[in-house]
Amino acid sequence: MEASHFDDIRPYNDDEFEEVFTRLLGEREFVDTLASMKFSRLSRWVPWLLRPLIRATMKRAFADVTSVGDFQALMDVQLRKLLTRDNSQFTVRGIEKLDPRQSYLFISNHRDIAMDPSLTILALHQKGLDSLRIAIGDNLLTKPFVSDLMRLNKSFIVRRSVVGRREKLAALKHLSAYIRFSLQEEQQSIWIAQREGRAKDGLDGTETALLKMLALCKSKSQSFGELIQGLNVVPVSLSYEWDPCDGAKAKELYALQNDGAYEKAEHEDFASIYRGIVGNKGHIYVTFGDLLSEPFEDAASLAAEIDRQIVGNYRLQATHWIAYERLHGLSEQAEQVKQSLDADWQAVAQTFDERLAAVPEEHRETLLAAYANPVVQFLQCSA
Repeated sequence: MEASHFDDIRPYNDDEFEEVFTRLLGEREFVDTLASMKFSRLSRWVPWLLRPLIRATMKRAFADVTSVGDFQALMDVQLRKLLTRDNSQFTVRGIEKLDPRQSYLFISNHRDIAMDPSLTILALHQKGLDSLRIAIGDNLLTKPFVSDLMRLNKSFIVRRSVVGRREKLAALKHLSAYIRFSLQEEQQSIWIAQREGRAKDGLDGTETALLKMLALCKSKSQSFGELIQGLNVVPVSLSYEWDPCDGAKAKELYALQNDGAYEKAEHEDFASIYRGIVGNKGHIYVTFGDLLSEPFEDAASLAAEIDRQIVGNYRLQATHWIAYERLHGLSEQAEQVKQSLDADWQAVAQTFDERLAAVPEEHRETLLAAYANPVVQFLQCSA
């Protein structure tokens, strides 16, 4: 099978960079979006004045960027600057278990659209390991310029908007074949979330449908377990001290719980991406689990092991324990675990109060639950 078979979903190649970047600079909506982020008030009144400024700034910033690798290196630099600006700590655990000569399928919990894969890439780069390709749903690619940006950053497209049973199955088989081709033929690692959509409620769980999709490309003589062994699956657990999108997530969850529906505003996902990138996340942990080398019989047993590792490796922070205590109180076991953490509990509690005060009163319990639920899962697994 040739790489060109996947041209419709694959990331852009180095030889496509210049053409795509030029197209982005010529895309008025892209330039206006950047202007609104940098100059929110001016962009509403004199967008025509800001467009040449934004284009000139972009050309200067990307003057030495001629490939996808250069683009990711620049993104790394900008991400490090953001973490430094916010005084965010970044801790990587378990990466010593990875073989730099090997490609991996990293299956991760999912809290932030852009930052989850970006921080996983940053962790790999810090240790001198190669980058990876990122699975992203086409529901997030609401504009051509968003698709171009993501595919420049080594993202490949998951066709979720396909309608019709036969068409959906064909899209899933195509995706499955691409993932296998990337890992085994091109030796390119992949990041994919354990579930469709972010775990807005803080409860991490692997969807068996995702794992069944991975097996759609297997031969008739190959078992599910043999196929999975060949993909080199490694669970990844990400933990954020603070979630920049916590208020927006609480609003959506509250509406779903009380009204049964939530209607997103136009380009709300893109706004979430921006907020997640620039918002303060506090201490961030990226933990790489153990390679899943045993032959799992089915998707359910594989999902259970991924969940065990993701929940077990999830770094519980002061924010999680404070939220849990406010909602549920603390058992003797929970109190012992909490006290083992080195944290300025008073300062964290004060910041929590400020965040709660910034959202409507009816959303506050939902927001607290999202921070508390990782503790709930941890205690359930420890019982």
